[in-house]
Amino acid sequence: MSTDKFPELATGAVLVKSEPVPEDFEEVKGIDYSKDTAFNMSATDLIALMRTMGFQASSVSSACEIINNMRAWRGKHRDELPEHEQDKGEFDEEGYQKLTIFMGFTSNLILSGLRDTLRFLVQHKMVSAIVATAGGVEEDLIKCLAPTYMGEFSLAGKGLRDKGMNRIGNLLVPNDNYCKFEEWIVPILDQCLEEQEASIKKLGVEALNYDSAAIWTPSKLIDRLGKEINDETSVLYWCHKNQIPVFSPALTDGSIGDMLFFHTFKASPQQLRLDIVADIRKINSMSMEASHAGMIILGGGLIKHHICNACLMRNGADFAVYINTGQEFDGSDAGARTDEAVSWGKIKADAQQVKVYADVSVVFPLIVAATFASSRP
Repeated sequence: MSTDKFPELATGAVLVKSEPVPEDFEEVKGIDYSKDTAFNMSATDLIALMRTMGFQASSVSSACEIINNMRAWRGKHRDELPEHEQDKGEFDEEGYQKLTIFMGFTSNLILSGLRDTLRFLVQHKMVSAIVATAGGVEEDLIKCLAPTYMGEFSLAGKGLRDKGMNRIGNLLVPNDNYCKFEEWIVPILDQCLEEQEASIKKLGVEALNYDSAAIWTPSKLIDRLGKEINDETSVLYWCHKNQIPVFSPALTDGSIGDMLFFHTFKASPQQLRLDIVADIRKINSMSMEASHAGMIILGGGLIKHHICNACLMRNGADFAVYINTGQEFDGSDAGARTDEAVSWGKIKADAQQVKVYADVSVVFPLIVAATFASSRP
């Protein structure tokens, strides 16, 4: 192209000569649906092709690669370890060290159809521990008692309030669901209190310092609720059955907190005591004893920070996948990228890590299809 007649200033600004492209640069490519191989692709094949698309498509592909690496990681055989380490962390069926996976999710995800995906993961023992909000606990139980319904984001709050309907995005929960929850949970709280009081009566108040029957923690109460619901559609049922602990450090921040509050009046002067210190010791100990640790964090806020902080106790996670829509410009923990956690020692500097900026309900089913569910459990 001749540039003789172009203005010199514009030419210098627009037609800047590039340096040679480094050999390790990868060309951006998408999916060519005109090729026969693009028809009826598996989720695994689709994700592989998304790797070079750019934007969040590439991040989703990276998340799948990291999760598959989490699942594939194996350390030493138990017999190769010092005796005091042979009961620490997790081991596969052949006796080799395996990764401890902490998964966190928020209540809106349980209210959505993603609950079935999360249930699949715990049903087949694909994660080691859960951190959930109070809503993530109670809504799983409530769905066993009555369904959540589809609505619209645009439905007016006043009209819904008059009809006893609660809106979560474009989902609707009848207020009667919470009445059914109260009817179901109160007798269980009565029984839990009775067991705790019997232990204290037998051993004295000192039992609260050392006796496991007297010490009730949020995770112990959640495990009991998973047992009592006895419903295979429930995430908590499978967590109880497979002994996957569910931590909820803000368990009172939801309908279950309302039920505990009302129960203090019903049971007065006694009341159920829940020890959050025992639970923080439990999750931090899991992290410290893990030979390797990974995080899959769906959403933000409390669940994200609680898992990251547990991994701080082992000087950082070895793998990390964040999926949320939070932005970092306001300094919120929910919006923070993985590299910020590296600065705190919550993720190791050499860890495999990615943040996917996306609605979890859109991308996580795709990720699970290409990883955990890519072969029969």
